Amino acid sequence: MTVKEDYILNVIDLEKHFPIKKGVLKRTVGLVHAINGVSFKIRKKESFGLVGESGCGKSTLGKCIVFLYEPTRGEIIFNGVNLGGLDNKKLRKIRPQFQMIFQDPYSTLNPRMSVEAMLSEPLKLYNKMSTNERRDRVFELLEIVGLRPEHSTRYPHEFSGGQRQRIAVARALALNPSLIICDEPVSALDVSIQAQILNLFDKLKKKFGLSYLFISHDIGVVEHVADRIAVMYLGKIVELAKDTEICQNPQHPYTKALMAAIPIPKSRSRDRVKISLTGDVPSPIDLPSGCFFHHRCPHAMSICKEKAPETVTLSDGREVSCHLFNEGDRV
Repeated sequence: MTVKEDYILNVIDLEKHFPIKKGVLKRTVGLVHAINGVSFKIRKKESFGLVGESGCGKSTLGKCIVFLYEPTRGEIIFNGVNLGGLDNKKLRKIRPQFQMIFQDPYSTLNPRMSVEAMLSEPLKLYNKMSTNERRDRVFELLEIVGLRPEHSTRYPHEFSGGQRQRIAVARALALNPSLIICDEPVSALDVSIQAQILNLFDKLKKKFGLSYLFISHDIGVVEHVADRIAVMYLGKIVELAKDTEICQNPQHPYTKALMAAIPIPKSRSRDRVKISLTGDVPSPIDLPSGCFFHHRCPHAMSICKEKAPETVTLSDGREVSCHLFNEGDRV
């Protein structure tokens, strides 16, 4: 089914559950509820940030979008095409249009293949190019990401972490995608190198008109690259707004706690409201009733334990899932 839309990606009520199997017969005795009804849209040429604590389902969501994991239910509509309705042959044809960059470049690069061989592989699978044309394309990709053509003969172990991530970016660009899912792409790098890679993402976005889904646990990093930011908790999006609105004026109690945890200079710390969250994140195997955050929320009410909050659109356009809000109101 094809639907005309102004968005490059539309995720609708997506869920992903992993079965827990035990015993000799591997019977299913429970489910890990990794993603629990996530919906959002990414505009063309937009950077969309997704933040949250480790284990909240961010990476699983990214892998579902590129169908490394098959969603349990929900829809993923890419450029008007419902990916869930495609067979493997049709999905393979459309796959070059969306690519994924992972957290650890060393584990995703084949140590037995040279850079030229790795970058040439997708070109062999999807493009009819001669050997010289593929080599020229490899050299072009390396220059785009800030490396030199002579690097093409080297192997992953001969590069630094930042250089390896540049190679991963070059591989993602090889087939001219329009959407790139970036799963914690700078978290394994030194801070100084992080800035270089983030600037590279920004440069590539402007040069090629790319759209990003930028996944990270560090809201400060996401603020640098994202136009809009969604905050995720236990497999659900609790707040979605423009980057400046999320970072300068967070509304959901969990978003406020995330912002309060960002280190700032001591001279500015006097103006910050301290927020301490009690308890641990509930288990995704046994989800709590009502609002998933009510065990740790300093504003929890009786209704929070009984009823899941609906997503409310506030007067400034942001979306918040919290019982503290009524239509058009804010805390």
